[in-house]
Amino acid sequence: PGIKQRECFMSMTSRERVHAALDHQEPDRIPLDLGATAVTGMQVSSVYLLRQALGLDTPGTPVKVVEPYQMLGEIAPDLQEALGVDVVGIGGPRNMFGFRNEDWKEWRLFDGTPVLVPGAFNTTPEPNGDILMYPEGDMSLQPCGRMPKGGFYFDTIIRQDPIDDDKLNVEDNLQEFTPISDEDLDWYRAEVTRLSGTDKAVLGSFGGTAFGDIALVPGQWLRHPRGIRDVTEWYMSTLSRRDYVYEVFSRQCDIALANLEKIHAVVGGLVTAIFTTGTDFGTQHGPFISRDAYRDLYMPFHRRVNDWMHKNTPWKSFIHSCGSIRPLIEDFIEAGFDILNPVQCSACNMDPQQLKDQYGAALTFWGGGVDTQHTLPFGTPEEVATQVRDRLGIFGHGGGFVFNTVHNVQAGIPVDNLRALYDTVIAARPL
Repeated sequence: PGIKQRECFMSMTSRERVHAALDHQEPDRIPLDLGATAVTGMQVSSVYLLRQALGLDTPGTPVKVVEPYQMLGEIAPDLQEALGVDVVGIGGPRNMFGFRNEDWKEWRLFDGTPVLVPGAFNTTPEPNGDILMYPEGDMSLQPCGRMPKGGFYFDTIIRQDPIDDDKLNVEDNLQEFTPISDEDLDWYRAEVTRLSGTDKAVLGSFGGTAFGDIALVPGQWLRHPRGIRDVTEWYMSTLSRRDYVYEVFSRQCDIALANLEKIHAVVGGLVTAIFTTGTDFGTQHGPFISRDAYRDLYMPFHRRVNDWMHKNTPWKSFIHSCGSIRPLIEDFIEAGFDILNPVQCSACNMDPQQLKDQYGAALTFWGGGVDTQHTLPFGTPEEVATQVRDRLGIFGHGGGFVFNTVHNVQAGIPVDNLRALYDTVIAARPL
């Protein structure tokens, strides 16, 4: 059994299928997400290999890089159709480096993969072979990203001005949180129009509601980030400058709710869920903050956003938090989250059956479909298929599951493992 069987079992539309799963009802088949968010996608090298394996492209055909920070590849409509993907995403008009995905030009990764990158994807080489990236593609500014020689992704370059606590101003850490512009609202309106002719569920990534997301704190897209932008300094500040951080979050939340109201007026009920936050709270072995710290500093704002969303929209709220976060899951539920991602079952105390038994009535698990740390990159195709079948059975029982891998599919995955992953998902669908 394989990919060509997909047309045999279409009794629900994709949107109906996802809505059923979110309502904790068993749909006609378990819905699949690939590429709807920046944490449910696939690195462009792996997209290239998968497209070649499926016969969608001839060798040498480049794939678009739609998220250049993580170098995620486009999950184009033909690939969505081949795999039976049920979810598409609406994001903002600019990427993580602050420029638009337009005016495509050819580029190559270190491994030789041919890709298309946006016209403002402007880089310079270092003497050691590293590649530097610039905010808004403006090479007159300090570089904000570095791809190490031989690498597949960009690392953030910290641009931290000296901190004088006597002059520290909350406004500095709010420079990226501003009232949404009419131009951006027009963008969302156009995206909704573009997607309105599909039957897919739509997941919105509107931004502004991720409080303290460390991937965003350095402000890679900002021309000159101000305030506390160093990763270590920010984490220490959640204790040493707690009141400052709390005020940043409070003001950020006010702006975010005003923006969400305007966005909702544009996109309405076509959006099924929104990516509310990607702030990570877990390590491989356990949470790196206490429950008291979460409830004091983060939960009040998560609850404000989720309460507004549930009162004023039909949207479900999606939290992404990697690692071993089981001690915090009850608090996530109390804060009003509906969806948990990436469901890192390889971390301590994240056994899939226990998670489903304990929290499956309250949360939809969006992820957890296969381990991307060990099984997918290093296992055999048979081991990949076995784990996928197990996770489909565990998480899919009774609804409340959208299949996705644990975070993005990385580079360097054997193509036979990629085929085993998606062939197994398809083979599990009823005929």
